Amino acid sequence: MRRGSRAAGALLAALALTAALSGCGKTIEGTALPAGGTTGDGGGRLNTNFDKLLRECDVVSLADIGKVVAEGSYVNSSFNGAVCMWDLEGGAVGSGMVTLSWYELGSLANEKKNNDRLGYLTDDITVQGRRSLETRRPNDPDSCGVHAPAADAGIVGWWVNYRAGGAHPDPCEAARKLVELTLNLAR
Repeated sequence: MRRGSRAAGALLAALALTAALSGCGKTIEGTALPAGGTTGDGGGRLNTNFDKLLRECDVVSLADIGKVVAEGSYVNSSFNGAVCMWDLEGGAVGSGMVTLSWYELGSLANEKKNNDRLGYLTDDITVQGRRSLETRRPNDPDSCGVHAPAADAGIVGWWVNYRAGGAHPDPCEAARKLVELTLNLAR
């Protein structure tokens, strides 16, 4: 019986090897990319060459940011990374902060969902003919954010946060103007 068991075992092993080598593989056309990778052809996909890394922080000049959010204020870059941030000092508004975000894979639906989760107040507005979102934190008249579809893919958003207690322009109007400037320059 041992001889028969060995023969049966050998036959099963041979069948398993044959199945593994012939029936389980297939050829897929194209170029292999890492998980989450793209072809880099631009078509609304991420730029994996990193040739424009952090240049989005320069899309609107410091002078233009200052004119929009508080004439006479000093605008100082405070952080460039996943988002771009500037501190405001002096001028009629005292101090504050401005933030730019540009999410290549973002959407207005996702922004709305996150705003709702955070308890923010979100209104639909139009910026340069595009459906956009205006967002306020409850009981915070000193800050506002506006998000709009970017020129090629994703969304661009600006938040303006003035320090409480000072006389300042409408933060939603300032955020909307910064989005307009960004969309004009991205065309």
